[in-house]
Order: sequence, then structure tokens, then C-alpha cells
Amino acid sequence: MTTQPQPKNPQSAAKVLDANRGTTTVADGVVAKIAGIAAADIPGVYALGGGAARALGTLREAVGQKDLTQGINVEVGQTQVAVDVTIVVEYPHPLQKVADDVREAIYAAVEDVVGMDVTEVNVTITDIHIESDDADDKPAQVKPAQPKRADDAGQLAARESRVS
Repeated sequence: MTTQPQPKNPQSAAKVLDANRGTTTVADGVVAKIAGIAAADIPGVYALGGGAARALGTLREAVGQKDLTQGINVEVGQTQVAVDVTIVVEYPHPLQKVADDVREAIYAAVEDVVGMDVTEVNVTITDIHIESDDADDKPAQVKPAQPKRADDAGQLAARESRVS
């Protein structure tokens, strides 16, 4: 990665365009949000962020807020951006294809929307989501006993009639 002169306040400066009419400054959070939106739109991306970030994100969503920068870190110079993104991939999507698609989407979004050169996009896959993982979160349902043989059905009916 090329070392770029850093602005005095790295939290507030991303890109400053000098022009005869003034300057435009894009905040780091805006670049991160654009990268997050681009990554989340890729088929196969289940979630952004690692375990702790996703847990915190679940709490945020419960109160009606969503953090589009979750799992996204950006390093912004005067004219260039480097992005690190952490994702969870849905099974059975091919991991490398999803990572490549995320990388390309972030390159395109940041270069098109922000107008800055992207030097690198590092994708880290921290987990794979299997649909049965969601079923494990639900309480198990107990099924009533079913008779194994026809004779058992008659005995079961006879017992039930005696009890009632």
C-alpha cells in the first residue's frame, strides 16, 4: 500500500478536492458506509462483521438501528482508500467467489460514488452460515407418541377411553 500524507484529523477527512470554488471533504464513515452497502448487496453474504460485532449489531437492530459500517475498516489518504471487510458467507456459496464479488463491488462503489482510488480491499471470512444454525436457536417441539403397530393403536384407544 502506498503511504499517503494523512490529514490532521483522520476521523473527518477522506478526500479533499481542491478547486477554484472550494473544497469537498468526505468523512471516513461515509466511505465505510458505501463499502458496507456494496458488500451487503452481494449474493452469499449473510452478515458483515465478526462474532462480537454481529452480537452488538443484533442489539442495535432490536432497537431499530442498523450499522452499515459493521465489519468495515477504512484507511483514507488524500486520494486513496484501503478497505478491510469482515463477512459471514451463506452455505453453500463458494467462499472465494463471494470474496472476489465483495472486493469488486467495493472497488466499483468507492471509485464511482466517492471518486477516490482504491488501493486494496482485504476480505476476511470469519464464519459460514448454515440454515440449520437458525433452527438450533428455536426450542425443540415435542411430538406426541405415535403407535408403532396397528395392535398398539387399538390398545392406545382402549386406554384413552378408560381414562376419560
